[in-house]
Amino acid sequence: MAVIGFEEKLWSAADKLRNNMDAAEYKHVVLGLIFLKYVSDTFQEKWKELMDIDPDFAEDRDAYTADGVFWVPEIARWGYIADHAKLPEIGQIVDRALDNIEKENPTLKGVLPKNYSRPELDKRILGEVIDLFSNIDVGGSLAREKDVLGRVYEYFLGKFAENEGKGGGEFYTPKSVVTLMVEMIQPYKGYVYDPACGSGGMFVQSLKFVQEHSGNTFDISIYGQESNPTTWKLAKMNLAIRGIESNLGSKNADTFHDDLHPSLKADFVLANPPFNDSDWGQPQLVEDPRWKFGTPPAGNANYAWLSHMIDKLGQNGKAAIVLANGSLSTNTSNEGEIRKNIINADLVDAIVALPDKLFYTTGIPVSIWILNRNKKHPGQTLFIDGRKLGSMVNRRLRELTLEDILNMAGTYINWQNEENYEDIQGYCKAARLEEIREHDYILTPGRYVGIEEEVEDGELFEEKMERLTKTLAEQFKQSLELDEEIREQLGVIGYEL
Repeated sequence: MAVIGFEEKLWSAADKLRNNMDAAEYKHVVLGLIFLKYVSDTFQEKWKELMDIDPDFAEDRDAYTADGVFWVPEIARWGYIADHAKLPEIGQIVDRALDNIEKENPTLKGVLPKNYSRPELDKRILGEVIDLFSNIDVGGSLAREKDVLGRVYEYFLGKFAENEGKGGGEFYTPKSVVTLMVEMIQPYKGYVYDPACGSGGMFVQSLKFVQEHSGNTFDISIYGQESNPTTWKLAKMNLAIRGIESNLGSKNADTFHDDLHPSLKADFVLANPPFNDSDWGQPQLVEDPRWKFGTPPAGNANYAWLSHMIDKLGQNGKAAIVLANGSLSTNTSNEGEIRKNIINADLVDAIVALPDKLFYTTGIPVSIWILNRNKKHPGQTLFIDGRKLGSMVNRRLRELTLEDILNMAGTYINWQNEENYEDIQGYCKAARLEEIREHDYILTPGRYVGIEEEVEDGELFEEKMERLTKTLAEQFKQSLELDEEIREQLGVIGYEL
């Protein structure tokens, strides 16, 4: 996906300063400073604007909060921090700045990292990172319009997730996967909910979708929950720097055991819950009213997540949920029965099979479930097989291209709207409920779309065999010549095969 250009350069410069610090630890150092820089720059711009009108206004907090700008005390402003970047006590200065910002802005209480003065953090490195960020304008109207800070923050989140590997997947869902989910269910207006929100990427992409389609971002209301305390803070910061109002609860909390939004009925659910979570506390929840389709097994939370999110959907609600492929076909521990009941309730609108290596947590392929309480095609489910899509960005990671995203989302939207849709062997098929029953309620797309037809190249079989045989003979000959050359070279240095 396209980035601003200086993001990668900025990351390279910042990463060089990391030295031997663990990526998971350095993440909070850098992201906290980016947030501080943004808060300060936006405050400073508003301050200048108010000074031009009337100097008395510049000290009126309401003038800032009314415009969605955080109040920043003088000792917390970036200019003050940058001037002291080379001092040995710079860690204490940054901690004090963040502490003062929290005290002056209740919505940030308990959110900002305040451990820059700890002895193990090299203060020379801290000062150099501050100098690095001093040279970019991440606030101001032009920067905000381009979402400079938000995109830098998002880019850094992705890079930290990549560096942390499996641990990184706990707070970050790859952007291309999120974009696909958002493009498919198109959250224009209403309540958007994510019960395992990580660092808030689903919400950011939802707002971007609305903006890119000329909608009004005030028509979207954000609700989320996150169990990991540090990840919950990342999400709060991620949304705050974009001016996105949200309700992520007053604390981090486990969605199954401490639902912070018990009465919520969402218009859209977007989620990438932990895959195959085997320790989710089922014994305490056996009689939970959310299990309308059956009690999920203790050893795997996949169907607990599905059941919880279905319970949260309003009467016209839609959901896009990423789950491990096992959820499509497993029949053990009551999962098959729950899947059967969900299918018979006609809630499964589409299943999209994705390629492997898309996630930092695992290389296994996964699928997106599209659930819909108000299906345009009752009694049908669209299957899309996207396992061959995407391109490798390095040896471990694959990314869906924009073309891949638009093709898959477009297939679903066209089917919904009955415009320019047709089944394509090996790629997509709209299957009726009767056919799914014939397949024992297994939802693996490959069972329905079939195998892609091979394109005939027009070459006669006899001619192709003659050509391939000649090629193979030539390759055998070259192999023998290389073997002989290797033997001779080994002999020169005193070795024989």
